[in-house]
Amino acid sequence: MSKHTQEDILEVCADLADFLIAKNEAYGDSALNPVRIFSKADAKEQLLVRIDDKLSRLLRGHEYADDDTVQDLLGYLVLLKVAGKKRKTAAELVKPVSDLQVREPTGVSWKRVVG
Repeated sequence: MSKHTQEDILEVCADLADFLIAKNEAYGDSALNPVRIFSKADAKEQLLVRIDDKLSRLLRGHEYADDDTVQDLLGYLVLLKVAGKKRKTAAELVKPVSDLQVREPTGVSWKRVVG
């Protein structure tokens, strides 16, 4: 890996950290410590729902003009990782890959999303 690539990785990760810290301050740590006014789901489940929503937007090509769905998705994945540090084992955090049922939504091409 070139030095330039390493520097780019550090820059992107630092930007993501700044983004997450700013959001955390603005929203009062709501991702990991939600107030649970309407939803009684735990923080992990709420993060998984948000990740599903972001993936759905990417798959369907429905982004809002001022949103960066990829940045948001990366942020939620980092928060999921942080939430995992608060649990006894990482296995409690997500379902094993063998339990996941991945399907291509009707009219949506995976190639458009990842390629």
